[in-house]
Formats: sequence, C-alpha cells, structure tokens
Amino acid sequence: MIRGTLFLKIADILMGIPVLAICVFLVPRIGNYAGELYPHLAYMKALVLIDMYAAAIPFYFALYQVLKLLRYMDKNQAFSELSVTALKNIKYCAFAISAVYLLGVPLYYLMSKKIDPPSFMPMSLIIIFSSLVIAVFAAVLQRLLQEAIHMKSENDLTI
Repeated sequence: MIRGTLFLKIADILMGIPVLAICVFLVPRIGNYAGELYPHLAYMKALVLIDMYAAAIPFYFALYQVLKLLRYMDKNQAFSELSVTALKNIKYCAFAISAVYLLGVPLYYLMSKKIDPPSFMPMSLIIIFSSLVIAVFAAVLQRLLQEAIHMKSENDLTI
C-alpha cells in the first residue's frame, strides 16, 4: 500500500510542475497575445491573466487535498470523515475550475475569432468538461466512502 501511495504522491507532485511552468511562462504570453489582438480593449490582457491564474488556485488546492488523502491512506485512516472532507474539497475545486473557465469562454471566443485555427475554444472546453468529470467522480467516491463509513459504524455497534 505504501508503494502505491508513494507513486501517487510523486505523480501528484509531477502534475503540479507543468502547470506551474505554464503559469510562469505561457500564461503571460497568452495575456500579451490577447492584448495585441484587441488593442482597443485595454482590459482584455488583464481578464485573460486573471481567468487563467484564478483557475490555478483551486487546481493546486485540489493537489494538496489529494496529498492529504494519500497521507490518510498511509495512516490507515482511509475510511474516516477526514477522507470524505478531502474528497468534498476536491469536488469543489473541480467545480471551481470549471466555473472559472466557463466565465472565461467569452474571452477565448473573442481570441479564437482572430486566429485561423480556433485553438482557444476547444482547449477551454476540454478543461471545463474534464474538470466536471473529475468533480462528478469525486462526488461519487465521496458518497461511496460515506456509505462505507456508515456501514462500518453499524458493524462496530453490532459486534
């Protein structure tokens, strides 16, 4: 069990590194590009930057919650209310990422109108739908874990 959680912890950390690189190197370029596409809209660059950086905050909070969940598994506390809370936070973070990118769809639509292959719209839709899938999966896991905890407490009381 510890080897499996170690691999998942490493994978969790490795997922955060590319997003950090994107936030540091690519997001400012995308913001500058949006500003160049619409020079008469002075707020376009700022809105794109705010939208993309605002989505990174719940992403990293969700990664932290995954690390906490894996730590609970290492301590044999996987079937506890702490795990349910971590899954609930992951679910809320995934919904937040979807909401932030959904609010940014008009910006990405304006940007994709000026680009020959409209690449920003499909990318934002992929992020929206994939984070919704993660949110639904976390909600299902949260519900199953709550039922398992309830059944475990009933069995403990029976014996």
